[in-house]
Amino acid sequence: MRVYLRLDGLERQFAAYMATPTRARGYPPKAGDHSLIVEVAPALAIQRVLDAALKASPHVEPGLLYVERQYGILEVHSSDPADVDRAGEAILSAIGATAEDRLKPEILYSEIIEDITDQHAVILNRTREASMILPGSALLVYEMAPALFAAVAANSAEKAAPDLTLVDVQMIGAAGRLFISGPTASVRKAREEITRVLSAVEGR
Repeated sequence: MRVYLRLDGLERQFAAYMATPTRARGYPPKAGDHSLIVEVAPALAIQRVLDAALKASPHVEPGLLYVERQYGILEVHSSDPADVDRAGEAILSAIGATAEDRLKPEILYSEIIEDITDQHAVILNRTREASMILPGSALLVYEMAPALFAAVAANSAEKAAPDLTLVDVQMIGAAGRLFISGPTASVRKAREEITRVLSAVEGR
């Protein structure tokens, strides 16, 4: 097991991002839902993980099932946290793991760029998957590994600073990346919270 992430209470922007067709290949989550994200290797083992979750907790809904070249990724969610807990326990039992067997996230880079120029905003907005960044805003860029930790980072940042804009979340691949914009004070608060949350994750 590479990643085991429990997200309590999806924030509005992050839930909307997870509900886009690119992410929600199954059942889209709603704001306030509780979520569990798991990544395993080899990739096809994720099918066993999904089977265990759904049989133990039929009321959870799978939002994301993604099979990469090396890793399999699953997200399930429910409005009832007990449903998600049952699914998580079944997954861990099925693969003979504990939550602490996950990888500990590594912070690769973070930077705050103040007063973004209009040209910079335009080129970022051309590849966005969430909301647009506006010229004059502060921009937080944050990179971590494994990539799926971008999910908990994005949701935690929005909890800490609800007035920020979630510009982009890249949570699949070699590294996870966040692009967050807003007033400088809110962006700084978001970076502090992301760093705190990632540093507190126990793993190997």
